[in-house]
Amino acid sequence: MRVEGIPASPGYAEGPLFDLEQPPTSYKARASAEEEKVALVSAIGKAVDRLAALVESTDGDAPGILEFHIAMLEDDALSGPALAAIGSGQPADAAWRAALDGEIAGYEASDQDYFRARAADLRDIRDQVLRALSEAGEAAGPPGAILYGEDIAPTRFLETDWSEGGGIALKRGSTASHVAMLARSRGVPMVVGLGDEAQTLTGVALLDAERGGLIFSPSPAEIEAFRQSASSFADRRGAAKTFLAEPAVTKAGTAVRVQVNIAYPSDVDGIDIATCDGVGLMRTEFLFGKTLPDEETQYRAYRKVLEWAGDKPVTIRTVDAGGDKPVPGFTVGETNPFLGLRGIRLSLKRPDIFRVQIRALLRAAIHGNLKVMFPMIATPDEYAQAAALFAEEGVALAAQGVAHRLPPLGIMVEVPSVALAPEDFADVAFFSIGSNDLAQYVMAAARDNAAVAHLNSVRHPAVLRLIAAITTFGRERGIPVSLCGDAGGDPAAIPALLDAGLRDLSVAPAQLAMAKAAIADVSV
Repeated sequence: MRVEGIPASPGYAEGPLFDLEQPPTSYKARASAEEEKVALVSAIGKAVDRLAALVESTDGDAPGILEFHIAMLEDDALSGPALAAIGSGQPADAAWRAALDGEIAGYEASDQDYFRARAADLRDIRDQVLRALSEAGEAAGPPGAILYGEDIAPTRFLETDWSEGGGIALKRGSTASHVAMLARSRGVPMVVGLGDEAQTLTGVALLDAERGGLIFSPSPAEIEAFRQSASSFADRRGAAKTFLAEPAVTKAGTAVRVQVNIAYPSDVDGIDIATCDGVGLMRTEFLFGKTLPDEETQYRAYRKVLEWAGDKPVTIRTVDAGGDKPVPGFTVGETNPFLGLRGIRLSLKRPDIFRVQIRALLRAAIHGNLKVMFPMIATPDEYAQAAALFAEEGVALAAQGVAHRLPPLGIMVEVPSVALAPEDFADVAFFSIGSNDLAQYVMAAARDNAAVAHLNSVRHPAVLRLIAAITTFGRERGIPVSLCGDAGGDPAAIPALLDAGLRDLSVAPAQLAMAKAAIADVSV
């Protein structure tokens, strides 16, 4: 039986299913409420120490995720209710579980994917402390196993040995979760959204994370077909590596720029700048965690990436908070945040916070080839207001004698109003197409909702027509146009994107080789 899901990290895995749903951890109650409180505080400390040790042994985006967990564990907002419940007579494990389960339920009930994705982080935090309370370990799956269950914790992913293969198959989960990010960066096959139809928990299964599916109790014919597909995928991935160090060109010799998307400054540590044409998108909302970053913190982050890139361009997006990316102390609660106060709209409403980022960007610009773009632009006035703030802060820095430079200012093309009337934005320095949101808004279908995910495709004629309109306008007016959404790294979408006129794509670092290989196979 094959159960369909949503691909979160491409690849194939064949192996025994391993149930991620562990039985409740046993706990020996203490003699008094005071001892229970001491036990909980001690367990939280042990969990923090364990996460801190993982931070030291991981790289890429993993340390940022783990540091987020540590910050949450150290937040009294989580431990306070549990300690109060202990004072009312509950044992430490029950009090902690109840406090965290309440938070988790609130996240899981959200209609926004970001909040549902963060529920996995809260479950991870809950279980880390419960393990420390009981001093119990966590059962490991057999080598090459397909980890299967409702969801998976980031620390569980990081502690798993993936050297012998294996994969992840989730009934729920999200392509936007921290584990999905980790899986893509490490090449671990992962499928989410399998639903409750997938109930079998034993035996060998086949995970197809290229198309999105899990086959239980496969027949010999299904195994043979699966292995052929897996072999073809491995051959394509292996052959793609030969393209990594070379410039991307089509069969006809047309040059295509291929840049990378990054989320954390540390992401560049594992990338050879010679393999890419720069950074097409640096997300900055991940700097805005539980506390708002100050100017110096942001300046150092931007400078690190600019100095790594040298003369190659680095396009940094101003904070794209709101929608599926809430930021405490910055974003506001809304019934429909994707159509609400997010991106540039929020930044303009909070100039006190926006100006701090602007100053950091202006100061960092002297260290490399910086470009800055504004997210969620819908009207020319929004761009004009944001550009005016950059000019104002530049004047202020000059008056203070602070070294700075005004970088080229461009916009994201993700709201259909821009794609339909690009002539209203003829004074921007560049366009960068955000294919994720553009497709979502054009098709009115969320890509992380399994019921409508098939509708959310950049290859739909309506979406491609808008992309072609933007690239044509940019070519006629001499305005550079690139694409930085997930579609840029999708080999199946690349031919259509190039046919629409794009010659500049930005992809996840792990997709660089496959993207270049796909470009080389296009007859443009």
